[in-house]
Amino acid sequence: MDANQETRENPFGMDEECPNCPALVESRSQVVHGYGDVGADFLFVGERPGPGADEIGVPFPGGEDGDERGEKLQSILRRLGLLVADSDPERPEIVNAFVTNLTRCRHPDRAPTDEEISTCEPYLNAEIRMINPEILVPIGERALAELGEEYTTTPASDLDIVADHGRAIRGRGFELVPMVDPADQSDDRTQEWVEEFSALMAGDYRQTKGRRSR
Repeated sequence: MDANQETRENPFGMDEECPNCPALVESRSQVVHGYGDVGADFLFVGERPGPGADEIGVPFPGGEDGDERGEKLQSILRRLGLLVADSDPERPEIVNAFVTNLTRCRHPDRAPTDEEISTCEPYLNAEIRMINPEILVPIGERALAELGEEYTTTPASDLDIVADHGRAIRGRGFELVPMVDPADQSDDRTQEWVEEFSALMAGDYRQTKGRRSR
């Protein structure tokens, strides 16, 4: 699988007609794969596409057809210098960051099942493998549980999205920096996360694992 960085939208050319979860095929508007910079150091992972993403086809969109979660995450990325300020909020110009979800399809009335997350796992694994980021940002409790189990040695019972919000957790090949779902963040919690992540970005966060030079 090769990356096409001429486009930020589904740059790995993943299946846009995926039939693997029949209930989601019936409920979705479209499949929503990852979006952003394929050479990113920072990979943000939510649980599932929001209503705006289901409509537009891009994770965490802002703008008129976006949603609150997308608007708030884009604001955070902009403050960190990872999003060009005047770019289209529906398809923003993201730099050194990639945004995706555990699952690629939205059911309007429920969260994804464990089976649906497992079925979508190869898509996420492929994105992580191809991008080879330095930092994984699980967004919300479900993403923290899934990524924490896969990429850290910390017992699942010791991970908590509220307590671990903005805290760097040493992983296997990555660090994890969890984030409370942007739609649930107070202004103080947003400021706390931005300050913690800014300090991490200013330090020597890169690990020696054979990354290509940037």
